[in-house]
Amino acid sequence: MSEAPDPEVVELASKVFDMARRGDTGALAAYVDAGVPANLTNDKGDSLVMLAAYHGHAGAVTALLARGADADRVNDRGQTPLAGAVFKGEDEVVRALLDGGADPEAGTPSAVDTARMFGKTDLLELVRRPVNGS
Repeated sequence: MSEAPDPEVVELASKVFDMARRGDTGALAAYVDAGVPANLTNDKGDSLVMLAAYHGHAGAVTALLARGADADRVNDRGQTPLAGAVFKGEDEVVRALLDGGADPEAGTPSAVDTARMFGKTDLLELVRRPVNGS
């Protein structure tokens, strides 16, 4: 038998998810630094990185990755932050995720598959290019 979640914890989590959606990098980083899990997920499995990436906030993505967030964490639908950023056409976020170690082949569909499906040839080129010149 599980206990009902503490309403204050739920309220805090909602606030942090909203910060990720808004790209409030400073506050988001401060909460993670204070102990909020960098890989916190909502009821759909969307991580803070996923929410920041999908809403176009490269700075927030970079800050979360620097604090140990998983760049390839899939949500309940098997989607990664990188595939979401490709879908939304967020070039800066795509670069931030790749620099943070995101795998272009992870998830279903992967970022590579997403770029192909939606004709995002510039992003397809970017996700297929070796990261950091390697």
